[in-house]
Amino acid sequence: MRQPDRRLTGESGSPARRGPGPAVLALLLLVLTVAGCGYGSRAPQTAAAAPAVGSGPPLSAESVTVGYFANVTHATPLAGVQEGFFTRELGGTRLRTQVFNGGPSALEALNAGAVDIAWMGPSPAVNGYLRSDGRSLRIVSGAASGGVSLVVDKDVDVRGTDIRGLRIATPEAGNTQDVALLHWIREQGWDVDPHTGRGDVTVVRQSSKEIPTSFRRGAIDGAWVPEPVAAQLVAAGGRVLVDEADLWQDGAFVTSLVVVSQSFLDDHPDVVEAVLRGALRTNKWLTESPEKGKAGVNRAIEAATGRPLPPDVLDAAWRNVRLTADPLAATLAEEAERADRLGLLGGKATALRGIFDLRVLNGVRAERGEPAVDDAGLGVPSGT
Repeated sequence: MRQPDRRLTGESGSPARRGPGPAVLALLLLVLTVAGCGYGSRAPQTAAAAPAVGSGPPLSAESVTVGYFANVTHATPLAGVQEGFFTRELGGTRLRTQVFNGGPSALEALNAGAVDIAWMGPSPAVNGYLRSDGRSLRIVSGAASGGVSLVVDKDVDVRGTDIRGLRIATPEAGNTQDVALLHWIREQGWDVDPHTGRGDVTVVRQSSKEIPTSFRRGAIDGAWVPEPVAAQLVAAGGRVLVDEADLWQDGAFVTSLVVVSQSFLDDHPDVVEAVLRGALRTNKWLTESPEKGKAGVNRAIEAATGRPLPPDVLDAAWRNVRLTADPLAATLAEEAERADRLGLLGGKATALRGIFDLRVLNGVRAERGEPAVDDAGLGVPSGT
């Protein structure tokens, strides 16, 4: 096994599995420069799918646009759209969909009115809420917990969890996994600039689509990523060094949320309710029929990306993700505080009151005989 370089990284002597040349190092520097420009850089998005419509009259909106990622942590919208659970609840309201590569780009689309409802991670949701002074969005449901790991090349000789001198990728600057990695690095007593990614560990910001290729080529030594990317890296010769679930009490922490434009929620609460009903029905189906569920999710991933996940990758990813409508609000507050301590929120982490509006979700859950989920004191003020 090779020994990682223990000097400060970013120098010409940075470690590599197969010795990248100057061109690769120049590319890495470009990625760091572009992606490190701010909290929540934009990621490219895929083309929108053709709209779908169910039977019956439309609800209060003629159409609704839903955004999500081609990740196992977004299994609910992937399967809900693929298997028709959403269109059945929406009736004659036309369903449009958009698949994104990252939360910041989904947030940008939400703010621009190009998307009405989006599945995204807690960091972009918090960032969007705070930047708009609480006017742009509301979190209306949880979506997933867990399914995030630090995976490193198994040929790298790491002492315990000491990754100093290595190049570790995250999906985007300021996204949920980026904040988690930076926080964990700081807890180890190491130093990394949150904006540039340079320091004792080199944090490389790349899209989830690029990370597996970079890993196989030796341009990075590992990544802190959600499923199925973590499972893809393991299949490509990696090993899990840190399962983020082990860092949280009871292993539960919010990975994905359902976020709605504030104006759309105000004008079309019945449409939001229909989407949440579809999400709950989808989760029930995925839980009760996991093999059919996995197949449905994989068909949706293939439709969005052009290729399905290999069965072993899908199985490994599936085991690590827990789908839940509970937003695990207390863990979102903790994640926001971590981002703030890293200097990414401008001291605003305490201004999250009102980010959750769980009234529609809890109304649907009550009808189903399910208990209400908690907003940890961060819900909309009474009478709003």
